[in-house]
Amino acid sequence: MRNFLLNNVLPFWMKHAIDYDCGGLYNMIDREGGVYGTDKNVWFAGRTLYTYSLAYTELDKNEEYLKIAENMYNFLPKCELDESGRLPFIASRDGRALVVDNAYYSETFAAIGCAEYYIATGKRDAWKNAEKYFDIAYRLYKEDLARLPSVNPPVPETKALGPSMIMLSVAQVLRKVEHARYDAIAKECADEILVHFIEDKGLLENVGLNGEFINAPNGREINPGHSLEAAWFLMSEGVYQNNDNYKQKAKEIIDISMKLGYRDGGIIAFCDCDGNPPTQLEWDMKIWWPQCEAIIANLLCYNVFGEDKYLRDFKALRDWCFERYLDTEHGEWFGYMHYDGTRANTLKGNFSKGPFHLPRMLYLVDKLERGENIW
Repeated sequence: MRNFLLNNVLPFWMKHAIDYDCGGLYNMIDREGGVYGTDKNVWFAGRTLYTYSLAYTELDKNEEYLKIAENMYNFLPKCELDESGRLPFIASRDGRALVVDNAYYSETFAAIGCAEYYIATGKRDAWKNAEKYFDIAYRLYKEDLARLPSVNPPVPETKALGPSMIMLSVAQVLRKVEHARYDAIAKECADEILVHFIEDKGLLENVGLNGEFINAPNGREINPGHSLEAAWFLMSEGVYQNNDNYKQKAKEIIDISMKLGYRDGGIIAFCDCDGNPPTQLEWDMKIWWPQCEAIIANLLCYNVFGEDKYLRDFKALRDWCFERYLDTEHGEWFGYMHYDGTRANTLKGNFSKGPFHLPRMLYLVDKLERGENIW
């Protein structure tokens, strides 16, 4: 895994996708590495900053990694909407906001990127920016959790799984620098994830404001990739805190998520916890990132509990993915497969796919196979 990461995946993005003139990462990358669009998802400035800073610190003191990280770090301020520090979702090539949404994922990924850049370089301004972006995201996250129905008469409000799982993972990165504050926030977010877990249903994408099950399509929705990603975040938190409840609940989430989502070798995109037809047209596609999260989750669960079935599932997923997603001619992975494992297209990058899920999986699997803890 380490060899593939260092000699295939990281070089692919280094060679084809770094915009050294304007800064940031080209997202639209075809099979051979050609750029087919120049607008940029700001998530990936932070994600790429994270990936190459981490690679420099943990894997290889390659100065080119730091050059890429510095490029991403300097691009982020160009994208800020105003003095508040808020970031858009999509920016033009030179950083002008094109799409601004209500989410705060651009800030969360900027936070982990700046934190890892600080660890790699020791630059204090990088840590200050990590805290700045985290504070923006955390404030908005707390406001989301506390929001009230906005219509009269009120209709049932929901809260989503995504923000809690992302905030947990961000806190887990930032506590590498500062323990006390981010340990507490990680625990808060881990507890919030469990609000979404209903043992006979699974880890639900949306629940009521008090965690109640909503018997409607959005309330029955499960994204198995999200569930497995949240599970390994939760299990790693259980290991870090020596919290057996987190570890056990994470194991149960892995079990039910694999039961619902593992079909004919890979993980499907969406399902309904009660077996109703999913509403998403792409529900049965096998997309690269859920496979990455399932691989991590199963190997971590094997390391923690020692049960052979998790090792078998890890190996089966790993082998299935490398057989189908790997591009032996041009490098990296394809991203989108039909249910039967045939390619839906040949792109290597878009507003969702870039140097994050795959390199993170390769890095973590290498650590786990060496018997090391994730955090």
